[in-house]
Amino acid sequence: MASPLEKEVNQLHAEICAGLADPKRILILYALAEKPCNVNELASYLNLSQPMVSRHLKVLRERGMVQANRVGVSVEYKLGDIRLIQALDLLRAVLHDDLSHRAELVGALGEE
Repeated sequence: MASPLEKEVNQLHAEICAGLADPKRILILYALAEKPCNVNELASYLNLSQPMVSRHLKVLRERGMVQANRVGVSVEYKLGDIRLIQALDLLRAVLHDDLSHRAELVGALGEE
């Protein structure tokens, strides 16, 4: 049986994963890794509506993945931790290797 602390850690882990569950949120994280932006800049850069970007930023902010700072009348968002991008890059490398392996299998089947 899991301890209360272990349950808490598992819940936090699940929340981080849920934050990464939408491809648009991943795009937002990569954009913010390049430079801090406000909502309108992100919407324009990613060709998404401002309300959609705002909703995704709310999810990311609630999970501590992005930080919001008021700059004059605007709110500027920045990546909460560069390790998020490192983790996403690692997951992409795993996906790449898996897809390459599957392509090799399909190629081998085609040769039979």
